[in-house]
Amino acid sequence: MSDAAPSGGTSHGPDGPAGPELPDLRAADADRERVAELLRDALAEGRLDMSEFEERLDATYKARTYGELEPITRDLPTHGAAKVSMVKRPGSPESDAPATIDWAGRMVDGEPSSVGGFAFWSGFSRKGGWVVGRQFTAFAMWGGGEIDLREAYFTERDVEIRCFTVMGGLQVIVPPEMNVVVRGFGIMGGFDDKATGMGTPGSPRVVVKGFALMGGVGVDRKLRKAEKLRLKEERRREKLERREARRAAQQLHAGKREKKRREGPPPRLTGGQDVPQDSPGDSQ
Repeated sequence: MSDAAPSGGTSHGPDGPAGPELPDLRAADADRERVAELLRDALAEGRLDMSEFEERLDATYKARTYGELEPITRDLPTHGAAKVSMVKRPGSPESDAPATIDWAGRMVDGEPSSVGGFAFWSGFSRKGGWVVGRQFTAFAMWGGGEIDLREAYFTERDVEIRCFTVMGGLQVIVPPEMNVVVRGFGIMGGFDDKATGMGTPGSPRVVVKGFALMGGVGVDRKLRKAEKLRLKEERRREKLERREARRAAQQLHAGKREKKRREGPPPRLTGGQDVPQDSPGDSQ
């Protein structure tokens, strides 16, 4: 029987079995750059041709998790540089993953800064670092309102957001890390429940309920502003790095062609033997 691990099983790191792993943990810029460097070395050594290099490099900069990065260099030597670590944990010293929300720091004492919002032929907004209490009630008629919990603080672990709208619209925005339950319903309208799902450990439990009459209530998971800026900068850097990598690969390829051109064609063979070159003394 083969000792190889079945496809989809636990992978091993450079130092042996890694134990429980998190292949879905997001990779950082440094991880992608280490993989890109291995690919450049493989191209220079002839282990990859140009099309393979470009294909793998493109996959490297598109990868978002360690599970997507690890197979890219699986068949290449590391030359002493460690492959992407698949055993990093959030909060560990070696982890370059973006920090998750510190929910303990989001829990505060005192009174909520707002307990409700009302819009009649108008609109309201609650966003930023506002304090959410155990219950928040929103009503919109021929108007709209926005309830943004991405940067909010909480006085309770269990929060209830009650949304009622008549020919109007309400939007509840939560971060991806939040524990959310949506229980509302629509009457000739809509009550979006796509955001229902578990959050990260320590997240408050937010229940959104109510009804929409000839209107709509949307509950959406969106990134925080700081995370959006970080991802935008990351994409900008990746674009520049891909451009530089392509330029370097093209220069390397052009250099090899020029070297072959200068060396000229190999000596022609006659009858399996090299054609001898006449020396000056042979002409007599």
